Amino acid sequence: MNVIDPGSYLELDGGRSAVRFERVYDHPIDRVWALVSEPTELAHWFPFPRITVDLAVGGEITFAGDPNMPDMVLTGEVTAVDPPHLFAFTWGGDELRFELTRLDGARTRLTLTDFLESPDAAARNAAGWDLCLAALDARAASETAGSVAGSVAGEAAGEAAGEAAGAAVNRRSGERPARHRPSGPPPTWQRRYDAYVAAGMPNGAPFPGSS
Repeated sequence: MNVIDPGSYLELDGGRSAVRFERVYDHPIDRVWALVSEPTELAHWFPFPRITVDLAVGGEITFAGDPNMPDMVLTGEVTAVDPPHLFAFTWGGDELRFELTRLDGARTRLTLTDFLESPDAAARNAAGWDLCLAALDARAASETAGSVAGSVAGEAAGEAAGEAAGAAVNRRSGERPARHRPSGPPPTWQRRYDAYVAAGMPNGAPFPGSS
């Protein structure tokens, strides 16, 4: 796996703000498509582990399973789908777009673009997606590594996905219930957030632990 774009801020489609990430995976396009579109694979790295999707334009996609908010179910709508090249859906006020490009028989480029509801969410969301993509990277690596390395990669995926889920609750719904509210943002997320802010990415949206 190679990181081509570790997270950048863009203004696209008539000036709408977005953050974008780009990876190249050592897997054929059909395998990467499964990683980003099948609920059983999304469970390994997406912020919410229980996902259902009607994989058609206009279809519903649901997100649930956060251990801190077990009753929360978020819904979105599939806005574009072209297997195995394009999958897009609404995510709160944002739109997520996964674009896959076949480089050769064994490698695939993945571009993730988060079209933001508000520019000041750029650094916050970028930090969250960076964590999620770390879990996706580990999931993909576990399939190309040996048994020991693959086990380590699988553990890393679980840790990154868990921390990303903790940060994502605030991103999509505001706050956790008081009994589950963290004393501050997850430390790995905070380091990523600080780096994006230092790089000049727009910021200011609420994040876990902020008042």
